[in-house]
Amino acid sequence: MGTANLIPVEILETVLSPIEQAHGLTNPFYTDNLYFEMDRDHVMGRNWACIGFASDLPTNAYVKPVDFMGLPLLMMRNREGRVQVFHNVCSHRGVKLVQEPGEVQGVIRCPYHSWTYDLNGALRGTPHVGGINQHKDERFACEKHGLKPLRSEIWMDMVFVNLSGDAPALQDALAPLTERWTQFLGTDGMSLMRRESNGGAMAIEVKCNWKLAVENYCEAYHLPWVHPSLNTYSRLEDHYNILFDQFAGQGSYAYNLSDVAGTHLPTFPSWPADRMRNAEYVAFFPNVLLGIQADHAFAMMLEPIEPGKTVEHLRLFYVGDQALEPKYEAARKAVMDSWRVVFAEDIASVEGMQKGRSSPGYNGGAFSPEMDIPTHYFHKWTAQQLLDTAKQA
Repeated sequence: MGTANLIPVEILETVLSPIEQAHGLTNPFYTDNLYFEMDRDHVMGRNWACIGFASDLPTNAYVKPVDFMGLPLLMMRNREGRVQVFHNVCSHRGVKLVQEPGEVQGVIRCPYHSWTYDLNGALRGTPHVGGINQHKDERFACEKHGLKPLRSEIWMDMVFVNLSGDAPALQDALAPLTERWTQFLGTDGMSLMRRESNGGAMAIEVKCNWKLAVENYCEAYHLPWVHPSLNTYSRLEDHYNILFDQFAGQGSYAYNLSDVAGTHLPTFPSWPADRMRNAEYVAFFPNVLLGIQADHAFAMMLEPIEPGKTVEHLRLFYVGDQALEPKYEAARKAVMDSWRVVFAEDIASVEGMQKGRSSPGYNGGAFSPEMDIPTHYFHKWTAQQLLDTAKQA
């Protein structure tokens, strides 16, 4: 890809230094469009990036356009219910096909020359392609010019794409985390997760680079000052660091929302009885933030809009069909309200970091050798993605 030969190798190699000597990613990685494209092509693109949620395609024959860091993509649920992702451009002259989400009654029609595609991406109609009223032409093979698919997978309602097409299988990338979480969920806990059809979702726009949202999520160091109410029962000293493979984050031994807010919801049946206050909050690199507690879980997709703007899309999950019953409505609302407060409290910090990235007095900063281990781990992972690309260029 075009930005590979512009990757600043010497700067990135310094990021890989031991934590007591390293500086973080430098200012342009958070402020410049060039580096935003590098993130898309060589960090997001080489891995499994989340672009949306399957439940945002509520019926069969439903499409939703997605602008993924400047790339027009199309999430599509076909008439049989299968979800696929395509480039949202006509194969003829490259016009963007779908402008708005919605159900497709017949076929997808290009507004330029009226070429049509079915909901599996196949090219079906080519009006006058061989001349006036000649809608077929032996010189033109429709089967070679369907919509261009992307490699895509679904996990925990999230729709992932791999732009490069050569990342390890998504299940393999997730395996270290899913295996870790069997200690809480057992082997079938994931299958018990349920979403409210008309709730349990929110979106927060923050004026920061997507990487700052990941960095902030990974560490508990800021807890006493940024999350005072949470810190009253899940204190800094109650937390531990988590880092392995494509994951970094924190765990708590003292999560206690169920007592604090009275949210007595059904719990995962395999969750150990002596660990009901354990919770873990893990970033799956590049752009997914995950959390599990005994009575619910959540997934957050970070949608990078521009170098200094990100939208955080949260979805909550509860345990089994029973948890969605009306008698638990107040408890579900309390969970959502709690997380709304917590994530809102982070806004000033991540936006403050973004503002600081315009200062010549800051160019990568320093790390606490003890408290910033997950943050440094994410910096190293990101730097390594770019360095690997530079070596292959």
